[in-house]
Amino acid sequence: MRTARITRKTHETDIAVEVNLDGTGAYDVATGIGFLDHMIEQFSRHSLIDITCKIAGDLHVDQHHTTEDSAIAIGQAISQALGDKAGIGRYGEAHSAMDEALSRIALDISGRPYLVWKAKFTQEKLGEFDTELVEHWFHSIAQAVGITLHIEQLYGTNNHHICEGIFKGFARAMRQAVELDPRKGGAVPSTKGILGADTL
Repeated sequence: MRTARITRKTHETDIAVEVNLDGTGAYDVATGIGFLDHMIEQFSRHSLIDITCKIAGDLHVDQHHTTEDSAIAIGQAISQALGDKAGIGRYGEAHSAMDEALSRIALDISGRPYLVWKAKFTQEKLGEFDTELVEHWFHSIAQAVGITLHIEQLYGTNNHHICEGIFKGFARAMRQAVELDPRKGGAVPSTKGILGADTL
């Protein structure tokens, strides 16, 4: 099974993350930020990637370090579990509807991290969560996994729906990208023969 465990301790956060790419979407998440927990749980459930994510962070400062480091650690675990990426779909895309909101997500696990972010929020917080950190979470996970990631909010007015729709769409696109394609016969999905930092 494609699994990985990451522990990461700094002066800002103490994190333990486990992932199983071939899971059922089971999760056990405790970041100390309720809305962030909810979004990571959505990512797990809809990607079918099992995720355990436990963080003790410096929330007395603000939510930035905890949010950023959750994405880095989850991303590092996914990258480790992918190994040489042999046989994966590599690409994923999804249109994600949530009530009045519609988002479009497209990604490539290319080893070339890049985020195109075309979404906006009209309120500063969702629960206790700073909405400006949503973009930063996706930037951090794209960097850690090595994803070219495009996220576009097509329309929507409810900030909760917009954010949750984006996370669910990202999850469904990641499910496509990390799943093994038996037709590939275990080949790395690149004419270079490798995917990762060496392909830059």
